[in-house]
Amino acid sequence: MNAPAVPLIGFGQVRHTRLRPRHHDFAYPTFFLMLPLRSLREYSGPLAVNRRGALSFYDTDHGDGRGPGQGGALAWLDELLHAEGIDDATGEVWLHCYPRVLGYTFKPVSFWYCHDDEGGLRAIVVEVNNTFGERHCYLLDAPRYGMALHARKVFHVSPFCEVSGDYRFRFMRIQHGGEDRTVVRIDHDDDAGTLLQTSVSGTLLPVSAATLHRAVWRYPAMTFLLIARIHWQALRLSLKRVRFHPKPDAPTDTVTR
Repeated sequence: MNAPAVPLIGFGQVRHTRLRPRHHDFAYPTFFLMLPLRSLREYSGPLAVNRRGALSFYDTDHGDGRGPGQGGALAWLDELLHAEGIDDATGEVWLHCYPRVLGYTFKPVSFWYCHDDEGGLRAIVVEVNNTFGERHCYLLDAPRYGMALHARKVFHVSPFCEVSGDYRFRFMRIQHGGEDRTVVRIDHDDDAGTLLQTSVSGTLLPVSAATLHRAVWRYPAMTFLLIARIHWQALRLSLKRVRFHPKPDAPTDTVTR
């Protein structure tokens, strides 16, 4: 029997570039978790799971908010996949997400890498939250690393972008020179071509007391800075006279395939 997979923590960068109608870009250092959810049920290490800690993971922060007593976020994911006709993603599920920092959290986007029993990548679920407390999921069926994956944009994220066009996702997992790196690129295309280019990347390390200490002390206010930076970038776009779009109603369906 294989040993349970261990939680990972990534240290890297998030980048964002707007190409039209005014050029606008930024890059910030960041860290994130990469958690093996099926193995996490047997985990007893230094990361706080469903309990208080400087850095912690709570099931209720994802999916439909169910707690561990109801199967947690993993039960929600399995039900979502089953409802979409995907019954063979029964291998490990790796969740790329932001933790709670000092009890606070905001998760603009999380990525669920769903594998089959042979370890192959079967599906990816992109879970998106906006600042209005709304959530939507994009389900990418039969993905491959390095391949462009497409989904129609149906969910409001930024008031400076219309809910139209398409997303192009590209996921990469690179192991080179003893390093384990993950890269996610999300481009937003409209009728005129590419509008936005976003990426999050990082080097993955096993979660340990040392790596958690590094995250807390190097990025002590990451969650608070994330919210502040969203509003700061919105102010900069307003000053550049980028058009503001009122928030539409959320889509009736919670999953876009």
